[in-house]
Amino acid sequence: MNSLITLNPLDMALALALIGIAIALSRFSNLGLEGQFAIGSLRALLQLTIAGYILGFVFALNNPFAVLLTLGVMLTVATLVTRNRIGKKLKRLLPIVWGSLLTSTTLTLSYIIVLIIQPETWYDPQYLIPLAGMILGNAMDTATLAGERLVSTINSTALEIETHLSLGATPQQAVAQPCRDAVRASLIPTLNRMSIVGLVSLPGMLTGQVLGGIDPLDAALYQILIFFAIAFANLVAVLLVTRGVSQQFFNQNMQLLPLQR
Repeated sequence: MNSLITLNPLDMALALALIGIAIALSRFSNLGLEGQFAIGSLRALLQLTIAGYILGFVFALNNPFAVLLTLGVMLTVATLVTRNRIGKKLKRLLPIVWGSLLTSTTLTLSYIIVLIIQPETWYDPQYLIPLAGMILGNAMDTATLAGERLVSTINSTALEIETHLSLGATPQQAVAQPCRDAVRASLIPTLNRMSIVGLVSLPGMLTGQVLGGIDPLDAALYQILIFFAIAFANLVAVLLVTRGVSQQFFNQNMQLLPLQR
């Protein structure tokens, strides 16, 4: 396999020209997306460039504290984004999301690092940071979908839930169906991607490794590992998030609180 072709500034300028064309098409079609394209592109350019330099520094250090600090920052950002999208008014939502993402990511990474990959050092940034990024990013998206769906459903079915409570149901029994629906809905994108991968699309990790000169079969095996890890982590995350979020709608007397947004 050939080694990865290095991109120079001219190549990146040509890549940026694609966004310029997209902005022109948006303006020509009166879509009003020019600002979003421009801002999104600038953010991606800055964030990924900074991330590249930081990861290069962390990789060179090869120090467990630097690796754990990097993972801690990633976890905190993912937690804040998820909390903000689910609802800022829910009490104790931040620690619920933080604990859920930490638990799901730690369980999954520990299993992969200890039992499957088995690098020379458990904190090897070459494996730990990219794996954590993919697992945490997907868990964040899935937890956000589940949390938003659950909050919306409970708010719209308050009367039905209160009826269950009046008939003797516990809070968890009263919201059991909304929780199940939220979990199922949030996992649809994950299950859909697993169903069509290799037939309709080639995932980013596989594509990146092939571009980097890795044997396609080896790249496919790593992608399979990632898909299975993401599916497990997503399920654990949404189960913890939905349970934690649902408890915020009831007081100590098992009464449904006013609508939470």
